[in-house]
Amino acid sequence: MIDFELSPEIENTRQMLHVVAEHTMRPIAREYDEREHEKPMDFFNLMWAASQNSNSVMFGGGKENRKTALRYLTAVVAIEELSWGDAGLYISIPSPGLGGTAVLTAGTAEQKERFLSRFREGTPKWAAMAITEPGCGSDTAAITTTAVRDGDHWVLNGTKIFVTSGLMAAEKSDGFVVVWATVDKSAGRAGIKAFVVNSGTPGMTVTKVEKKMGIRVSDTAMIVFDDCRIPLNNILGSSEVKTTTEGFKGVMATFDASRPSVAASAIGIGRAALDCVREAFDKAGITIRYGTAPSKLTARERDFMEMEANLEAARLLTWRASWMMDQGMRNSLEASMAKAKAGLAVTQVTQKAVELLGPLGYSRKYLLEKWMRDAKINDIFEGTQQINLLIVARRILGYSSKELN
Repeated sequence: MIDFELSPEIENTRQMLHVVAEHTMRPIAREYDEREHEKPMDFFNLMWAASQNSNSVMFGGGKENRKTALRYLTAVVAIEELSWGDAGLYISIPSPGLGGTAVLTAGTAEQKERFLSRFREGTPKWAAMAITEPGCGSDTAAITTTAVRDGDHWVLNGTKIFVTSGLMAAEKSDGFVVVWATVDKSAGRAGIKAFVVNSGTPGMTVTKVEKKMGIRVSDTAMIVFDDCRIPLNNILGSSEVKTTTEGFKGVMATFDASRPSVAASAIGIGRAALDCVREAFDKAGITIRYGTAPSKLTARERDFMEMEANLEAARLLTWRASWMMDQGMRNSLEASMAKAKAGLAVTQVTQKAVELLGPLGYSRKYLLEKWMRDAKINDIFEGTQQINLLIVARRILGYSSKELN
C-alpha cells in the first residue's frame, strides 16, 4: 500500500518550524522586503544557533543526521514551512545552501568533510553556487569562465551573475562559493568542472548586488574572478581532469538535488497565499462546498479548489523526487517535473489569490502582493519552466539534448 503520511519525526519537525515561520518570520517579512539587502542578524543568529543544537538535516551536522534515512524529504518539508513564513528570509538563512548541495553531489568524502564541517560551529556562514554568466543562462554547457592549472593551484578567470547569497558567501562569512568553470573550452561539456573558492580569496570580488522584484532580503550577486588562485585539491571530485562529461554530470546532479527544494519553497509561498484567501473567505462568511457537483459551484469555489489541487499535485511530485534522492535513485525526470509543476502552480495561485481578494489583494495591507512578487523566481531559477519541461520531454521520449532543444 502507498503511504502518503509523514513519519512522526518529520511531522514534529514540520510543526516546530511552522511556529518559527509564524512567530519569527512573518512579523519581520514586510520590514525586510522594504529594506532590501539589509540583513536581520538577530533572526540569522537565532536560526544558526537552532541549526547547531539540532544538527543539520541536509549537510551532516552530526552522526545522528548522517544516518537519517529521509534527509531530503525532511528538508523539503522544512523548506515549505519556512517559505510559508517568508521565502526571502528562508533563502537568506545561513547554511551551506546550493554550494553545499554541489559539494554533496560532486565532492569526495574528504571534501565533504573539509568544506561542510565548518558549518557545524562558529559564527553564521553561507555558501553559494556560481553557474550563470552574462552570456550563458539556461545553457550551462556554454560556460566560459576558465580554470587553468598553475603548479599546485588552479587560476580562475570569468564573471558569474545572479549568484544567490553570493555576497554573504564570498565576502561576509567563513563560507565558500562553488564555481563551475571549464578547463578545456574545446571539449565542451566534458571540460566543465566545479571548484570551491573560500570566502575572502584574493581575486574573487563581488561587483554588484541586484535589486529585485521579490525575495528582496536575499542578496543576488555578480562575482568577478580575476586570476583567482585556489588550491589544486579544491576541484570537486577527482583532481585528475579527464575528457569525459563527469564535471557536467556534477552540475546536473546538483540540480537533481536542488530542484525539489525550489519546488518546496514555491509550495510554501502558494500555501501562504491560499491560507490568506481562506481566512478572507471565512471572515466574509463564504464557504467552500466540497463534495458539491461542479455545475453547482460558484466561480470562486472552483478557483479555490483548483488552487488547492495544483499545490497538492506539486507537493506530491516534490515528495516523490526527494524520496527518490533518499533511496539513492536517479530522479532527474521527477526533480524537473516537481520544479516545473510547482513553479507554474505558485505563479498561478498567487495571481489568482490577488484577483480573488480584489483591491485588498493588490494593496499592501496584506502580504499577498509580496507573495505574488516572491513567487515568480521559483519559475525561473534552478532552470526555467521551459528548460525543465524540455528535460521532462527528453526523459520521457528518450531524446538527447541535440535531438530535442
